[in-house]
Amino acid sequence: MKKFGLLILVALAAASLAMAQITVPTPNWGGDELGAHNGYGRGCVMCHAPHGGAEGNNAATSDSLNGNVALWGENLSPYYGLTYNFASTSYPVTLPSSMATVKISDTSSIVLLCLSCHDGLQARVGMMQGVTVETLPIVGGHAPTLFGLTPGNTAFNFFNEHPVGPMAVVSCGGSHNWDCTGGGNTLQPIYMNGAASSQFLVNNPASFWNATTWTACGGSGEPACTSGVTWGYNTSGNPLSTPSGGTTVNAVTCTTCHNQHDMVVWSVTKGATTTNYTTMFFIRGYYNPSSGGNNVAQFCRNCHGGNSNEFAGLMHIPTT
Repeated sequence: MKKFGLLILVALAAASLAMAQITVPTPNWGGDELGAHNGYGRGCVMCHAPHGGAEGNNAATSDSLNGNVALWGENLSPYYGLTYNFASTSYPVTLPSSMATVKISDTSSIVLLCLSCHDGLQARVGMMQGVTVETLPIVGGHAPTLFGLTPGNTAFNFFNEHPVGPMAVVSCGGSHNWDCTGGGNTLQPIYMNGAASSQFLVNNPASFWNATTWTACGGSGEPACTSGVTWGYNTSGNPLSTPSGGTTVNAVTCTTCHNQHDMVVWSVTKGATTTNYTTMFFIRGYYNPSSGGNNVAQFCRNCHGGNSNEFAGLMHIPTT
């Protein structure tokens, strides 16, 4: 009888533990580069409905222009004109007032599209589980993917999320930024032209600054450098430059840090050479915390140059 009672207690304890556990999704993409955005097999149509816009994905809307930008297949109507605060009230993002003002190159428009799945409150989340399918390296567990449901956030204040939007400007100079020209609210591209930033691009070949058309200059057989440029220059312009309210700003938006179409590999093409790097969480760079190297820190230093090895005078520490 005592044995039977003990078995009952063990069974009840196990059942209680099972009820308390959070169910997390298992990796299901089968190696597809879309990763979690493969949507359990839904694929591209999870975001881009080829027919009918949001209605094509059974997301009812009365918006007569729905789906007119990027064939977007989620209902954007609940978001039009709303203002969200990221990191603090210093980084407000006012979303476009209608589909007619949505532009795929605009910082606030990109935030709008991403929030239509990742907000978690206004969004119809469908098959999303609310946490990453990838386990956090080293510390374990799963990160939240629905901002509005993250502890510390409210419906329109995402205070524990990285700043994005037209106020989240990448600048040049000072104690926290790279030695470059451009930056700030300007039409001028960011040129990584100082000794520290130039060496950073060499030490960190997976930098997203390298993932554009980059032309070496000033060396033997190379073209002359433009004014103030000592190592090379980005001939395709600044990848952060986006129009906002008619003004071009070098501002961070969701896709500055994340490539929504590729979760597991980051490719950098320079000239005729393409190099692939391991990544996680759709990060636009070599991002592999479990390797024990400095590649994760290097990714953050893409913008936060004042905290780089090179800015501190350590010029020959490669990304590992």
